[in-house]
Amino acid sequence: MDTIVLASRNKDKIKELRSTLAPLGIELKSTYDFPNLDEVIEDRETLEGNALKKARYVFEETGLPALSDDTGLEVDALDGRPGVYSARYAGESATYQDNLDKLLDELAGVDSEDRGAQFRTVVAFVTPEDTYTFEGICRGEILMEERGDGGFGYDPVFRPIGFDQTFAELDEATKNEISHRGKAIQKFYDWMKAQSS
Repeated sequence: MDTIVLASRNKDKIKELRSTLAPLGIELKSTYDFPNLDEVIEDRETLEGNALKKARYVFEETGLPALSDDTGLEVDALDGRPGVYSARYAGESATYQDNLDKLLDELAGVDSEDRGAQFRTVVAFVTPEDTYTFEGICRGEILMEERGDGGFGYDPVFRPIGFDQTFAELDEATKNEISHRGKAIQKFYDWMKAQSS
């Protein structure tokens, strides 16, 4: 397997995945390398469903193994919302800031001890032979206000358990190691290494 297509147009996510998977020595393309690909509508009810839908579409269109993920922020006090709708929580064309503002508004008045949450990522990998999924979870809490200017999405208000910093304050290497996406991609990475040994 010489080439994998990352089924994503999220430049932040592509950068993060390329950094993590670089040691595999596999050429990582993205959907930007295939301008004729349509945007996949993420209309499944689960993270797994969306990740598989994107990876299957890119695999079918390119003929190359395709890797995709879907990530949700699941907040305990909001019964697991925004979950599968995290990227469009404040509407279809919402910015990161729009989504973050809506989340903080919904949690206004919720005490700090009741602001537990988790980021969950499901990575889907589709090859000519089979389909595989890998899950990563990072528990933490939602802060009352934003801190830090790194990362993206909900990172400025999510503080992982065991750390004083938010995801937006952590250095990239640390975040990649402990994050939901990092854990899911690590499982994929370990699986890939086992296939080649």
